[in-house]
Parts: sequence; structure tokens; C-alpha cells
Amino acid sequence: MPDKPNAKGLWLRLIRLIGVIVPSRLRSGWRQEWEAELRYREQQLADWHKLNSKTKLDLVVHSLGAFRDALWMQTYRLEDDMFQDMRYGWRMLLKRPSFTLLAVFILALGIGGSTSIFSAVNPVLFKSLPYPHPERIVSIWDLAPNGSHLDGTFGTYSELLERNRTLESIAVLKRWQPTMTGNFDPELLEGQMVTASYFQVLGQSPVLGRNFDPSENRVNAERVVILSNKLWRRHFNGDPTIIGRQILLDESNYTVVGVMSPMFENVISQQGEVWAPIQYDMSQPRSWGHHLQIVARLLPGVSEKQARNDLSLIAESPIPEFARPPWAALKQGLIVNSLQDDITSSVKPALLAVLGAVLLVLIIACVNVTNLLLARGAQRRGEFAVRSALGAGRSRLIRQMLAESSLLAVVGGALGMAFAELGVAALVALSPPGLPRLDAIRVDGSVLAFGLIVTAFIGLAIGVVPAVYASGRDVQSELRHSSRRTSGGHLLTRRTLVVAEVALALVLLVSAGLLMRSLQRLFAINPGFDSSNMLTMQVQTSAARVDTDVINRFFAEALQAVREVPGVSGAAFTTQLPLSGDYNEYGVRFESESATDSDVGYPAFRYSVSPGYFETMGIPLRRGRLLDAHDRGDAPLAAVISESFARQLDVDPIGKRIHVGPTDRPWYTIVGVVGDVKQMSLAASQTDAVYVTPDQWPFADNARSLVVRSDPDAAALVAGVRKAVWSVDKDKPIGRVAMMSDLLSASAAERRFAMILFEAFGLVALVLAAAGIYGVLSGSVAERTNEIGVRLALGAQSLDILGLILRQGAALTLSGVGIGLLGSWAVTRLLAKLLYSISATDPVTFVGIALLLTLVALIACYIPAQRAARVDPLTALRVD
Repeated sequence: MPDKPNAKGLWLRLIRLIGVIVPSRLRSGWRQEWEAELRYREQQLADWHKLNSKTKLDLVVHSLGAFRDALWMQTYRLEDDMFQDMRYGWRMLLKRPSFTLLAVFILALGIGGSTSIFSAVNPVLFKSLPYPHPERIVSIWDLAPNGSHLDGTFGTYSELLERNRTLESIAVLKRWQPTMTGNFDPELLEGQMVTASYFQVLGQSPVLGRNFDPSENRVNAERVVILSNKLWRRHFNGDPTIIGRQILLDESNYTVVGVMSPMFENVISQQGEVWAPIQYDMSQPRSWGHHLQIVARLLPGVSEKQARNDLSLIAESPIPEFARPPWAALKQGLIVNSLQDDITSSVKPALLAVLGAVLLVLIIACVNVTNLLLARGAQRRGEFAVRSALGAGRSRLIRQMLAESSLLAVVGGALGMAFAELGVAALVALSPPGLPRLDAIRVDGSVLAFGLIVTAFIGLAIGVVPAVYASGRDVQSELRHSSRRTSGGHLLTRRTLVVAEVALALVLLVSAGLLMRSLQRLFAINPGFDSSNMLTMQVQTSAARVDTDVINRFFAEALQAVREVPGVSGAAFTTQLPLSGDYNEYGVRFESESATDSDVGYPAFRYSVSPGYFETMGIPLRRGRLLDAHDRGDAPLAAVISESFARQLDVDPIGKRIHVGPTDRPWYTIVGVVGDVKQMSLAASQTDAVYVTPDQWPFADNARSLVVRSDPDAAALVAGVRKAVWSVDKDKPIGRVAMMSDLLSASAAERRFAMILFEAFGLVALVLAAAGIYGVLSGSVAERTNEIGVRLALGAQSLDILGLILRQGAALTLSGVGIGLLGSWAVTRLLAKLLYSISATDPVTFVGIALLLTLVALIACYIPAQRAARVDPLTALRVD
């Protein structure tokens, strides 16, 4: 039959394969039995055409069984060998505890540092937002004339709600700080006023109760509120009957209609604890004010680009039903960004820079441990030669070295996980204010998986090179030579690794140096005021009290009471406290300007300040006069502008008139010019500002910051100042108590965060690089003891030997420094967004750090060089 030769050939190959894969160790014990079995099977195959069907079936079954047994024996041997390798490797590591502890500690630093940084970066940059289909959630902004993001308006939201074709839902929100009162001390809560669709955009629903109803967005609708799970448990002990009950917020009754899940993460405002419907009417002037954030959820299948095109078309084609005022005409268009990118854009550069830094430290740690293993392998050359002579193959020696490196990595990884827990706690404490998803930073399953992957990778990475060198030696040559000698290739590899360490350490140190110099220059900037001995706190009144006179009277009486506190040398209220995060900007137009097609005016910070504010803050008067007690509500409207704003005019601004906000408001007359003040941050360039008194501002600012100056110690006045405010009204909450110097320091928190971590990693890299140089030179001195003895015996002086070793170390150092300078020139450009007033290739920093690293490296070189210079020639010649 035509298929018989094929079947015969197939089973013949199978039987021969069995003989190949059976382990040599097991086959040696059963050689005769296996050979007889193979001959019998081959004879059967030779007589294949004579066999009946049952015999053929038995032959197939027995062949498959033999094949299974062979595979089982091979697996058993492999497992047995691995177990022996691990057990032997563990014994070898325990024989050299100092080497093992050093290697484990270095790996733990690298693994722990990288894991802790990954735990911070993962939820912010890599994990999706904790909402259903988060890629469909976007932020929508007005585009300002200068190209920056501008808060949206309720009018824009209403128009987009009616006209868009790409959004499934859209919502607006604004910050809300209600005062909760009851049978407890008044508490200022952090919350948001939102449209009813807000939680729909996020794809969330209350765990108790219901969501907002669209009818609750109407003006004068019932006041309802949704609570966060933390607030519900903190104030109401998790009582499920809270639904339908009323609570007092801003002296008004709100009905609780829902409680959010404990798993709900409000990434837009992490401190938010309470939400209420925003009740705007399109007939209200505030409907067109730029003070709202717009978020939306895209329809399924719609991309950001499609939504951007759709909304841009709406912006370019106004319709009579939505008559836009000049300052909200959308002439520049709209910005559509993914919400994920929006909330992470500010911290992304710092986090990526820190992640890069810790990866460099991890690489340096691996290089250092690899060098240690190479040095250890050089001392074990005799052992490996003997094992090879006794029959150990190259693969067995490689497995042995990889087993030892894997054990080091596993122990280092376990200790690194403990370091990671401490590192996460430190990161949370050091993290800059406003770091998104701070509560999500923890050592969770994904972080542990990352740590395990890093550990496994390191176990292979640090063992490959030593394993290859350990297994690639000529047995006879190794047995003839001293175990203390190292071949040229082996030593070259170790020196190359040290050069790499020095280069990577220099990159880290230069980055840390640039950040440190940048921060120094940032704090050298004049903020525009005197921050010393100044206490600040925020005082809140009820937003329900729309009577401007009542609100202004309370603040005036509270200010008078504070000024009478012993130790207070100056006090004032302001609606915006510099460097606190307050942001209130208006369009300002000078009377001398001709009307334009937009009439938006210049964007400027608007401050309502009480008389004495400039004196208390230490803001200098440049010309004209300051606002004083005569600038009451019945007096001519007066304004003071900042020096940068005054430069917008080519003439003296004193006496000129301006509009602040809507042009249908009365004119303010400029009576003075004061120095520029940094409002948002020390690095921000915008300082245009206009100052008015609360009595001459048409709206009531219910939240104001109190600034108090004291000559001895302003921090000691906290209790007295609080008591003075509460003497006027005990139900007014006081929050955000801070020294002005602390706010000044916190304004650069993002840069400080990056700098501290870079400095820590740079210090670790510096120590590891110095240790690497020391280790290589120490090993070289030990391996060249005989050579050094010969040199000394032939007349060489100790200084000659000292110079020889130092030159060797200097060559390694300078090679690493040269490569590191080139690497730093390329890498530090990525830090440009974190630097202020300093170039990413600043020559002073590059040269200074290079000299520092060279000095430390030479100190590390000196110790083994000094030991080499003290070698006794007679002792050295007897070595080996």
C-alpha cells in the first residue's frame, strides 16, 4: 500500500527521537535496555508489511508511551538540575555574606525606587480615568486671543447643548465652597455647582438615592444636594435615612437626594465633597461670564477630531437664538481636549522626568551588581574550571550563574517592595499641591506586577554577562593559571561597565544641578510683596446673603476687630490672595481706546481690597495714591493698577478712565500705580492687575482672604485672630490658614518635587558610581599583586605605583564624564519645561557637576591606589 512507507518512516523517526531526547544521565544507567528496545522497534518497522493490524496498533501505542516517558524524564532532570542550581547558588551566596548583602541592598534601592515612582506615575499618566469609556470624556475651553485656555460661559454651554451633533452629554461646573452649620462648629466644605448632566458625563450614579433631575437646574427650583461618601460618614455616621433629609448650607436648606459610592473618584476636583445644581438663567449677566468649566461625553464612535470640527463650525457660525456678547463671541474658536490630558498636563513633565531619573538609577544599580558578579566570577575561575573538567557543560555553568543572579534579584526585589511602601509614603508627603489622583497612589496589584517584572528582568540582566564569561573559559588554561588573574576581555568588560555608570551618574547629577539652580533663580524673583511675618486665612460668608452692604459691613467690622488684637501691626482683606490659587480675571478697557470688533479688552486680575492692603502686603506705590477710607460707595469710583498694566498706555495713566468687566458699568478713574505682584506663580509672567475697594464693586465677594502682619511672630496670632473674627459672627468659617512664606514656597512645589527626587537619585548614582570605580580598581590591585611586587622589586617607587593606579582610575572617570556630558546635553533638553531662567545646557552647571563627579571618583581611586603603593614586594612575589 502506498501509505505504508510513510507510516514506517514516521514511526522510525519517532523512535530515534526518543533515543535523542532521553537524558544522558538516565540513559547511562539504562543504556543496554534502551538500545535493545530501539533495535526491537526498528526490527518491527523493518517487518511492517508482515505485521497485522493489532501488532501495528501495539507498536504505535508503545512508541507513544516511550516518547511520553522520555519527555517526563527530561522534565524531571531539568527540574532536578534547577533545584540543585538554586540550592548550590544559595550556599555560595551565604558563604560571602558581605558580597550578598551589598548586592541585595543595591538591587533593593533600584527596584524599590523604580516601583515607588511607578506607583505615582501609573494612575496619573498610564491608567485610564476611573469612569466607563474614559476616552470619550473631553474638556471644552474658549480660546483666548493670546492662545491660552479660557473658562467657558453658561451661554456657550447652552448653545453647544442645542446645536452639537457629536456629544452624548455636556455639563458645566464651578467651584462651590458652602458653609455647613448645625449642631457642630461651622465647616467650610469644598464642592461644585454642576448641571444635572454632570454625573451622566462621568458615567456615575449615587450609591444611595438618585441623580439630579434637569428640572432642578431652573432658577428658583428646589435646592437639592448630593454628598460624597466621606462627608456622609464623617458627619452623618453613614445613616441611610439621610436621603430626603435637609441640611443647612450657606444658611439655606438643601434636601439630600443622593450619596456617591466610596469608589467614586472626582478627578476634576479631588477635594469635592458636595454637589448641587447650578441654577443659571440666560437673562442673567453672569451667564456670559468666563468662570465655568465645560466637560462632555462624546457619542460612541466619535473621535476628538470630529468633535473639534463640529464645535469649531458652531463657533464660526453664530445664530440669532444665541446672541453672544463681544467678550464671549468665540471668534478664536474652541479647544477640545481629552479630560485625561487636561488634568495631567501640568504635572506630566515632572513625573516623566522623575520616571526617567529612577530608571537611570535602576540601570546604574544593575551595572553595579553586574560588576560585582564579574569580580566574584573572577575569583571563582578555578572552581568553574574544576567543574568543567568533571563534566559540567557550558549550559550548566550558565544556568548556575543565572540561578545565583536570580536569587539575588528575588531577595533584592522582596526588600525593594518594602522600600517601595516607604517610598510611596514619602512621595505622597512630597507631592506638589494639585497632583491629580493622589488618593490612587498606592502599592496595588499593577505596581506589584511591575515590581515582579522588573525583578525577573534584572535577574536575567545582571547574570547574563557573568554567566557567559564564567562558561567560556578554556579548562586547561584556567587550571594552569592563578585564580587571581583576570583575562583582558573580562577586565575590559568591567571597566566598560564602570564608564557607563559614571556617564549615567553624570546625567542624573547635571539634571539635579539644573533644577537646583533653576529653583534658586525662581526664589530670587521678587514676588512684589513682603512675605515675612505675614499670616493669611480665608474668611467665608454666606452666598445666600445677596445684600452687598451686609457682607461688606461684616468684613469691615471683622477687620477692625483683628486690628485690635495685640501684636497685629497691619491687617487687610483681599478677594484674591497672591500665590494661593485664587483666580479672578476681568477684561479691562481704557477709555482712550477705540471700540474694536470684539471689545474684550485686556485680561487683568481683579482685586477688591480694603484700605491698608498695600501697606500690609508691602506692595510699593509707584505713582499717584493708594486706595483709602475715602473710597466709599458714594465717592467717585477709583482704581489702582499694576505697573505692568500701566505700560499698556504710552502716557501717564493717572486720571485715565477704565471699564472693568462689562462696558455698561460705570467708569473707574485710575488714581495710582503700584508694583507688580505674582498672582498665580513665581514663574508666571502675567502681572496685569486692577484694584478697587469692596464698597465700589457692584457684586458681593463672599469669600475673602485676611492678611495680618506682625513684627515678632505672626504664626502665634492664629488663635487671637480667629477669636476676633468670630467675635463679630461665630458662624463664619475660617479656612486655609497659612503663613505667606509657606505659600511662596508652595508655589514652586512642582519644581521642588522634581528637584528633591533628582537630588536623591543623583546622590545614589554618585555613590554607586564611586563604589563601581573603587570595586574595579580594588579588584585590579588584588589581581595584579604579583605584577606590582615585580615592579617594586625592580626598583619602582611607591609613588610610581600610586600614580599608575590613579591614572587607571582617572582614565575610567574621564571617559565616563566625557560620554556623560554628551548624554546630558541630549537628555536635559527634556527638562526645559521644569526650568526657569536657565538654559538646559547651562555651561556652569555642566562644568561644575563634571568637576564634582571627577573629584569624588578620584577619592574612590585613591584608596585602592594607596593600598597598592604599600604592597610588600616579598609578600607579593609569594602570592599565587
